[in-house]
Amino acid sequence: MIDFYYWPTPNGWKVAILLEELAADYRMVPVDIGRGDQFKPDFLAISPNNRMPAIVDHDVDGAPVSVFESGAIMFYLAEKSGRFMPADPLGRKEVLEWLFWQTGNQGPMAGQLSHFVNYAPGDHPYSKDRYAREYDRCLGVLERRLEGRDFLVGDAYSIADMIAWPWVLIAKPLGQDLEPFPNVTKWRRVIKERPAVQRAVDLGKDMRRKGEHTDEERKILFGQTARSTAP
Repeated sequence: MIDFYYWPTPNGWKVAILLEELAADYRMVPVDIGRGDQFKPDFLAISPNNRMPAIVDHDVDGAPVSVFESGAIMFYLAEKSGRFMPADPLGRKEVLEWLFWQTGNQGPMAGQLSHFVNYAPGDHPYSKDRYAREYDRCLGVLERRLEGRDFLVGDAYSIADMIAWPWVLIAKPLGQDLEPFPNVTKWRRVIKERPAVQRAVDLGKDMRRKGEHTDEERKILFGQTARSTAP
């Protein structure tokens, strides 16, 4: 059994997709970020960065194993299951390159764009333009990589695809037109049609926040410092 600490966001969908593709025995544990559940001591013991997703794997010898950060979780589960990761060293190297690319480039840029599109009060044209350009640049990286191939690494669907796909799924709400990126558009559609992916995106959909956040929720979500999050 895997405890899956989750809130429905693109970062959570990445790991949810892999869990569903593996048909893993898991239990979803909601962590309400608007209430500040991510700063509670029990969760900090699992995820010291106060962020989701995180897992606790009970199907191990000895004490349960906790893993935080989406890329690390996906690498851990792929290694453990022997699935969605190439067996050859070169293929494994390429999957890791795209995992690190996503967590160091696409994810942060898309996340900051989402903040200024969906959450930041007032108008911030420089910030929105800065991150919109970076998001567009990352789509160009994917477009070139997918030229003449169906998936990011080799001929097979892998965790490299799973980790990059959620932030492409929501391109339109972020204000990005995918028409200039036909390879990405095709890749997005093919993955979206997978039943496991559909189940993952639907996971916890009743928990998704609708409407504006209160000032208190904004303070919890965006106003933390090292001092305020200290145990």
